[in-house]
Amino acid sequence: MVVHLFTVALVAPLARVSSTPPPDELSGTEQPFVSHLIELRDRLLWAVYGVGAIFALLCIYPGPSNLYDLLAQPLVAALPQGSKMIAVGVVSPFLIPIKVTALAGFGVALPWVLYQVWAFVAPGLYKHEKRLVMPLVVTSTLLFYTGVAFCYFFVFGQAFPAIQAMAPQSVSVSPDIEAYLDFVITMFLAFGLAFEVPIAVIILARMGVVTIDQLRSFRRYFWVAAAAAAGLVTPPDAVSMIALLIPMGLLYELGIVAAQFFIRYSKKPEGDSEEKPVGRT
Repeated sequence: MVVHLFTVALVAPLARVSSTPPPDELSGTEQPFVSHLIELRDRLLWAVYGVGAIFALLCIYPGPSNLYDLLAQPLVAALPQGSKMIAVGVVSPFLIPIKVTALAGFGVALPWVLYQVWAFVAPGLYKHEKRLVMPLVVTSTLLFYTGVAFCYFFVFGQAFPAIQAMAPQSVSVSPDIEAYLDFVITMFLAFGLAFEVPIAVIILARMGVVTIDQLRSFRRYFWVAAAAAAGLVTPPDAVSMIALLIPMGLLYELGIVAAQFFIRYSKKPEGDSEEKPVGRT
C-alpha cells in the first residue's frame, strides 16, 4: 500500500507536466474590440495620408496635364499626323487629368497602403501563416505592376497602330479623352489581374481547394478559358489577345511550380497544437 501511494505521488506531477499543452505564441496579445477599431481607423488614415501626399506631389510635378499626356502618348503616336484627341465634356479637360493623377497617386502609394493592411492583420497570424501571407502580398503587388507596365509599353504600342491601320480613309480619328481613360483603366486592370494568376493558383492549392495533380489536369481547360477572357477584354485585334493569352498560360504553369514550394514553406509545424486565433489577437 505504501509503495502504491509513493508511485502515485511520483507519477502524477509528471503526467500533469506531460499533458500541459505548449504555450500559444499569440497568448497575452489579446486586445479589446475597441482597440481594434481604433487601430483600424489609424491604419486607414495613414493609408489615406500616404495616397494624398503622393497625389499632392504629382500635382506639383509633373502635373496632371503632363501625366495625361504621358498616358495618352501610345495612342497619340499612332494617330494620323495632325490629329489630336478631343474633349466632349465641358469640364473634361480639367477633370480627366485630375482623375489620372489620383489613380497614379494610388498606384504609386499602393505598397504603403498594403503595408498598413499587413501591419493591422499581422499580429493575428501565426508564424507559418506569416510565411505565406507576406511573400504573397509582395509578389502580387510586383506582378500587378508588371502587368500594367507590359500593357502600356508593349500592348498599346502594338495594338493602337494595328487599330488605326484598319480605320477607313473617310473617317477622321479623334478619340475622346474620357473614353480613352476608361479604356486604359479597363486594360490596366485586365492585364494587372491576369498577371495575378500564379497567386490565385497558389492560394487555391494552399487552401486545399485543388491539388497539384488537378491543376496539371486542368491545364487545357485553363487555356480555353484564358483565350475566351482575352478575347472578351482586349481590343478586337489578334496582337492584344495573344499578348494577354500567352502570359496567362505561362504564369499558370509558374503558379503550379510555385504552389508546390509555398505549400511546404508555409506548412504548419508537425506536432504543433496551436489553434487558429478567433478574430484579431
